[in-house]
Amino acid sequence: MSLDASRAIFGTYGYLYIDGRWQTNINHLEANVEMEKKELLLSGDAWKRHKKGPMKGTGTMSGLKVTSEMLQRGFGKFEIISKLDDPEAYGHERIRLKNVMVDGLPLANWKTGEEVVEEIKFTFEEYKLLDPIVAG
Repeated sequence: MSLDASRAIFGTYGYLYIDGRWQTNINHLEANVEMEKKELLLSGDAWKRHKKGPMKGTGTMSGLKVTSEMLQRGFGKFEIISKLDDPEAYGHERIRLKNVMVDGLPLANWKTGEEVVEEIKFTFEEYKLLDPIVAG
């Protein structure tokens, strides 16, 4: 049985909420979590074994500059909720990123005749899958 192409999810239907408020100007979000693995060498074992270590969450959000809200927020922690909600998908997915902190803030980056786009890198500490997409 082949994939029903209408079920593929488009980022067009992505939403980003900061502390519960929809950020209509954000049109790109990327968030990743990495786990550091510790190598273990055990007596009498020819294989290197691995144990879970600490995790690190990083991400980037970008979009059109509309207000100075991010500058006013500064480097305080906040929460992001990512929502993917393609109407043809099997459902929607929501992921909460906790304890988000920006790495830096763009103070000025503009060029005459072009829209101003802001890109903000961040880290986060913990995530939770609130609503998974499950094939019906």
